[in-house]
Amino acid sequence: MLIIKNIIKQYANHRALDDVSLQVEKGKIFGLLGPNGAGKTSLIRIITQITGPDSGEVLFNGERLNVDHISKIGYLPEERGLYKKMEIGEQVLYLAKLKGLSTAEATKRIRYWFEKLEMADWWSKKVEDLSKGMQQKVQFVATVLHKPELIILDEPFSGFDPVNADIIKNEILELNREGATFIFSTHRMESVEELCDNIALIHRSKKILDGPVKDIREQYRNNTYWLEYEGDYQLENSKELFEVLHTEHIDGKTKVKIKIRETQNPNQVLSALIPHVSINRLDEVIPTMNDIFIQKVKQS
Repeated sequence: MLIIKNIIKQYANHRALDDVSLQVEKGKIFGLLGPNGAGKTSLIRIITQITGPDSGEVLFNGERLNVDHISKIGYLPEERGLYKKMEIGEQVLYLAKLKGLSTAEATKRIRYWFEKLEMADWWSKKVEDLSKGMQQKVQFVATVLHKPELIILDEPFSGFDPVNADIIKNEILELNREGATFIFSTHRMESVEELCDNIALIHRSKKILDGPVKDIREQYRNNTYWLEYEGDYQLENSKELFEVLHTEHIDGKTKVKIKIRETQNPNQVLSALIPHVSINRLDEVIPTMNDIFIQKVKQS
């Protein structure tokens, strides 16, 4: 759906994006990741045509990005943009009409979403009377109401309690099943693992990692395991097989985090330990996206 080619964006003496290229597949949830100030928001503003690139291009469904595509994009910014003194129903209706919906169709869709998200009695409330999480629900509805093909969510769970965060997560997954494509920017790495098919990591204006989440986690496997056993045995006797990274003693059991030497494998470790201890489990530690995020940012 979206092809971003060699984008450069300069603000005075600051280069916000430096030759960034990536692709967002149709029908996928794409995670746009990076520390604060990495360039994520600058890229989102180019995709939504709030600003333009200094060089490079963006293609939307094979066409060079243009004003006709704005109605096909829904954008939930990190900085919320609701009018505090305006009634919620009228405000969402106004925003829907800006996206080209008629009053009748917009009203019908608003009532559907308000009932679905338990907001039916909010129509006459003012934004300033709502909590941060309630305001977030309103803005989410305004973002998806016109059924955009591409939905961009910048920190969508900010301000939500766990119950409402789960509700919005399920709505994202349902919209995705119905065909919507998402760009999802967040610092919550557990949400990335739950929701995203692919990611790109931007740091200091450059893309430093991208690909399917599953493949990236596999790529960063480092031969680390949790070993749980019962019995008295000095693991130092097996230091040629593995390095002990962490040890816990719980209810007569020992749980250790080990890193197996490159020349060894789990079967060799088990064969060496079985004569000495009773092994309950050996589980490989697959690095989380949070681990990978921190590692890549520190390296770069």
